[in-house]
Amino acid sequence: MNANPAAPTLVILAIDDLRPLPRATRIARTSGEGVQLLREHRDAFIDELWLDHDLGDDSIMPVVTLLEEAAFNGRPFDIGAILVHSANPIGAQTVVRSLTYWNYHVRRATA
Repeated sequence: MNANPAAPTLVILAIDDLRPLPRATRIARTSGEGVQLLREHRDAFIDELWLDHDLGDDSIMPVVTLLEEAAFNGRPFDIGAILVHSANPIGAQTVVRSLTYWNYHVRRATA
C-alpha cells in the first residue's frame, strides 16, 4: 500500500560525524555544514534536530551558538524537539543546559 501523498513529510535534521541516523531527512557531518543546514531551514518548522557534541576534530558548539543567538534576538528556531545523542557526557550536558536556558525543548537521547 502506498503512503498518503498528502501526508506531511517530517523534517528531521541531524548533525553527526559518524552515525547513519536513518530517520534523518538531512545529515550534516561538520558544525559548518550544520550551521548551513539550519540556515536553509530558518523559516520552516523542524520536527526533530539531532545533535552529536563531538564531530571528529570539530564540535557542535558553533551550531549551539547559532541557536542561542537566534533565541537571544527574539527569533528562536521553530524546533519540535532537540535530541542530544553524544557519547561525551560533559559535552552533551553543556548542550542540554545551554539550549534549555533558551527554552528549546531539548533532552538526552540514544541514537
